[in-house]
Amino acid sequence: MQRRRFVKNGLLGASAGLVPAVFTSRTQAAPAAKVHEIKTISQEPEYYCGWPTVARRSNGELLVSWSGGRESHVCPFGRVEMMRSHDDGATWTWPRVLLDGPIDDRDSGVLETATGSLLVTTFTSLAYEERYMKAGKPYSPNWEAANNRLTAEQRQAELGQWAIRSTDGGISWSARIPTLVNSPHGPCQLADGRLLYAGKELWTEEKRIGVAESTDDGQTWTWLAAIPAREGDTVTNYHELHAAELPSGRIVVHIRNHNQTNHRETLQTESEDGGKTWTVPHSIDVWGLPSFLTPLSDGRLLMSYGYRREPHGNQARISEDEGRSWSAPLTISSDGANGDLGYPSTVELAGQKFLTVWYEQRPDSPKAVLRQAVWSLES
Repeated sequence: MQRRRFVKNGLLGASAGLVPAVFTSRTQAAPAAKVHEIKTISQEPEYYCGWPTVARRSNGELLVSWSGGRESHVCPFGRVEMMRSHDDGATWTWPRVLLDGPIDDRDSGVLETATGSLLVTTFTSLAYEERYMKAGKPYSPNWEAANNRLTAEQRQAELGQWAIRSTDGGISWSARIPTLVNSPHGPCQLADGRLLYAGKELWTEEKRIGVAESTDDGQTWTWLAAIPAREGDTVTNYHELHAAELPSGRIVVHIRNHNQTNHRETLQTESEDGGKTWTVPHSIDVWGLPSFLTPLSDGRLLMSYGYRREPHGNQARISEDEGRSWSAPLTISSDGANGDLGYPSTVELAGQKFLTVWYEQRPDSPKAVLRQAVWSLES
């Protein structure tokens, strides 16, 4: 699974994408992660919790949003929930339900914008209907009652990619806002004030991947640019993107790849012009998915990703050159029971520490929980 691609600098036409800058072999000093604590932070063991995102507000408060209230990985009951921490994750408030539509509300991202607004993202799905009810597979008897709250046409109309927005610190929330694309951890804030959402169209025939932008603090979204497919790849096999802007203005996007080449690895694409054009996605030699990108206060870039083979867990890597090369893996957790885990996101704490949150099915229960690690780097 060890692969490298060396590409000469240069530019192609915008329709073909930009050729990526040279991706170097791993030459950075390999740091180590010192994990200070791992614990479960979800508080309702009767529910399955999935696909969380953690964000740190400008006032130091931590927020975690996720898909809660679930019976299982796929079911009709998903809802968007949130908790807060005022002490760097030592304790968390009781969860609050932010959004509970009539079909499954799944992966949730959370972001504080430059104006102080909060933006929470999700998408709606009928996967439970297709994979179980129509396929004749066993499912809980109350699924029928939940599904029949709407007609078949009304259920189809509920499918979408959404955000909700708060301008009062999360006391009140807007109605759902269509975002055009979706990815598990939502958009990122750019230095010029725009919000950039790297993601995928879920419910269109084309299912493009690319970036949408908002110039009004998340109230409306417009399509900005497509991300090209690598030669031999099918764009529909790209999933679950995440973007980050670096100090130079360079934007890096990571992609969950399910094409045959570099299968289940993270691919990377870059933009040097504010997201208008993108390099052809390329391997960074990282098996694992999906990736969350955290720009650090010292200018480095951290990626966190799930590792769904033994030892099941979560890993991170550091780049000191804005994604042009990556360190060896840092192990955040490695005690997972199986591959039903991951989607880690990481924030930087004071005192050169980090906090990573993910979801995981533990060996003692079929209901996945939210777990958290506090860790630091050792040279």
